[in-house]
Amino acid sequence: MTVPPRTGPRAAAFDDEDVAAEVAAVFARYERALREADVATLTELFWDDGRCVRYGVADRQQGAAEIAAWRAAHPGVPPGRRLSGTVVLPLGPDAAVVSTLFAYPDSPREGRQTQTWARTAAGWRIVAAHVSEIPGH
Repeated sequence: MTVPPRTGPRAAAFDDEDVAAEVAAVFARYERALREADVATLTELFWDDGRCVRYGVADRQQGAAEIAAWRAAHPGVPPGRRLSGTVVLPLGPDAAVVSTLFAYPDSPREGRQTQTWARTAAGWRIVAAHVSEIPGH
């Protein structure tokens, strides 16, 4: 994963290495849970709030209850998921955005995933997520 370089006088918020490392670690935990169909961890890592949103490839959920129900019905991803171009962008001490590309063996489609993470009393949680796929190049 990469952290964007510093630029300009206000770059410190966007270059907080500690936040980037913390979010990279919890993002790796989320990805591992996704590959292993670990519904408990996937549910835990989404913000437990009605304002949390997840827009999937062919679905959408509003609120933690809808996200948990959807995840229980769709616990994991196909085998062989590969990530590339992952960027962790801290937005300050308590927020970050993770953007990544993903692909599956034998699929010509390019997946795109963006998650907004916030530090809560319970730890880092996804407060908004978007997943999409487009035809490969």
